[in-house]
Amino acid sequence: MIIDLPDTTVSKISRALVNVREEGGAVALGRVLTLIIATRRGIEEEAIEAANDASREHPMRVIVLMLDNPKAEPRLDAEIRVGGDAGASEVILLHAHGPAGSNAESLVTGLLLPDAPVVAWWPADTPEVPSRSDIGKIAQRRITDAAMQSDPHEWVLNLGGHYAPGDTDLAWTRLTRWREQLAAVLDQPPYEPITAVEVLGGGDSPSTPLLAAWLRLQLKVDVSWRYLDSDEWASGIKSVRLTRASGDIVLERPDALTAVLTQPGQPSHELAFPRRSLRECLAEELRRLDADLLYGRVVTEGSALIEH
Repeated sequence: MIIDLPDTTVSKISRALVNVREEGGAVALGRVLTLIIATRRGIEEEAIEAANDASREHPMRVIVLMLDNPKAEPRLDAEIRVGGDAGASEVILLHAHGPAGSNAESLVTGLLLPDAPVVAWWPADTPEVPSRSDIGKIAQRRITDAAMQSDPHEWVLNLGGHYAPGDTDLAWTRLTRWREQLAAVLDQPPYEPITAVEVLGGGDSPSTPLLAAWLRLQLKVDVSWRYLDSDEWASGIKSVRLTRASGDIVLERPDALTAVLTQPGQPSHELAFPRRSLRECLAEELRRLDADLLYGRVVTEGSALIEH
């Protein structure tokens, strides 16, 4: 069900939510958090779809905030989605025109679930320092996405400079499968020290330097990494090579859906290794509402490596 509320106020939206729950049976009980999606008109539906999918694992209230031209006439339009149009969540779209959007915090404060954590997500247009933005100040977790910035590589370089506990980036979340597989390999004999590491990735992959930084922190060795030309590898991380005395361990993608693990003295293993979807990454980040300390170490202590 979709309810349109043109030219409205936050108090009217709150009353409409109460009416929806009373008349339609939709309830806020069981909602575990409020997710604020700060985005712009035209790209909001992909983010809403990902949030709806993730809500089946994390029932939540989703507030989608879109700020229009600050010189336009002040006006607040809203839309409420519940039921089949909102997954296991309730979605509130706020489209603020002109000065109506001058204070983003005031627009969402009255719509937050009481006594529930707040997570902020910027799918594309991200403030320079998320933790100091109007929305970032009220959020326990702040999710950005380097891959959606105008200059992904430059954004990754600056992650450590503006990091605050609670920050995370989906470029880091996309590495989970790589980190799990590499950790599993090194947890098997022979337990020889790694002497060198090489990480290769496509030019569009801000996850590549983050994986290199993580490996350096964990293995305490020098790590070389570089972006490949598009004719060598189109998108995402291509390979990781770990060197030790008995030979190299190589985890490499021959295509976008699989990876081949090669180890000395063992047959090669082909693994299902597709790039993670937006829904998967968002759901993973919503599983924890405390600060990701390892991510903080990677973007701060590993900054010397990231600045490549």
